[in-house]
Amino acid sequence: MHPAPSVIIFTVTAGAGYGLLFWLALSRLAGLTPTISNGQFIAVGIIGLILVTVGLLSSTLHLANPKNAWRSFMRFRTSWLSREAVFAVLFYPLALLWLLLSGNAFLSLLVAALCIVILVCTAMIYASLKTIRQWNNALTPVNFVLLGLSAGAALFTLITLIQGVYTPRVLALTIAVIAAAAFSKLLYFSWIGQPAGPTINTALGFTRATVQLLDVGHSSDTFLTKEFGYEVARAKIIWARVIAIVVGFVLPLVFLTGLLGTPGIAHAALASLMVLAGVFVERWLFFAEARHVVTLYHGQQRT
Repeated sequence: MHPAPSVIIFTVTAGAGYGLLFWLALSRLAGLTPTISNGQFIAVGIIGLILVTVGLLSSTLHLANPKNAWRSFMRFRTSWLSREAVFAVLFYPLALLWLLLSGNAFLSLLVAALCIVILVCTAMIYASLKTIRQWNNALTPVNFVLLGLSAGAALFTLITLIQGVYTPRVLALTIAVIAAAAFSKLLYFSWIGQPAGPTINTALGFTRATVQLLDVGHSSDTFLTKEFGYEVARAKIIWARVIAIVVGFVLPLVFLTGLLGTPGIAHAALASLMVLAGVFVERWLFFAEARHVVTLYHGQQRT
């Protein structure tokens, strides 16, 4: 699939925003930052909402006809995109009320739950597509949630250090969720690398011999070949995977676990930037490695 920059920016920034708001809500529920003031609490919440807003605005750039965006709200019962849109809009007044009430416990629980629900809805837009083997699996929503939470946790650690309300439990949870996200992503890379899924033979129903497409029926690229038949050199994919794992998970863990000295603001800042950069590369890979079954009729042997 063609990696659209607007969608990559949307999933990275909105995911980090929802992740940051989740940890802020959890800090109220579990007392992770007992010394945080109301002003500091509101400041963190505003940062999270800004990230979410930037992501949602970026997603509109992917629309061919932005004036028809309202239609995405009309299929709540059957569309994960509609569910994501509805929950995202409902989230704003709830989050603002929550901030104004300085983290009411009941509202904190609702905000934390809704952050996870929206991340799952975003992931299910892709995971529900049976035509793309790399997306249609249980690891897709797990990865979306863990990557959003890891980016949000890294930012929450940095902000609490800057505000002077940091506690060791914040760091411990950040390390744990980044490690979990790394493990989940490695499982995903291993799973999509298996020789499974439809082939040109199974698509045509001929299984006794290898089928070779001789003519694709067109002399130049089409919308299908550009969007669904995006080709990347295998070496580039491997290097991108290495960068995503090292930059997005390994180096942040090195900075945050104290292997290079007691974690401070500088360590947390570098870790946050690396997590965001690593997730950006990972999200590019998420699209670039996806193979739609329609490509079987345009020269691909398998998905």
